[in-house]
Amino acid sequence: MMIDGWKKSPYSANGGNCVEARATEQGAAVRDTQNRHLGQLHASAREWEAFVAAVRL
Repeated sequence: MMIDGWKKSPYSANGGNCVEARATEQGAAVRDTQNRHLGQLHASAREWEAFVAAVRL
């Protein structure tokens, strides 16, 4: 799992359409890097693990 603090993929280095993610006590949070003020999407640990497994396929 990620360390505490927002992280974005190194593939997002060009500053395009990307998101940041961070670990939370319940699982993970995700936000839009260009619209951070709009809030965050929270996922439980089980939901986050399923998401990561799906995108790695």
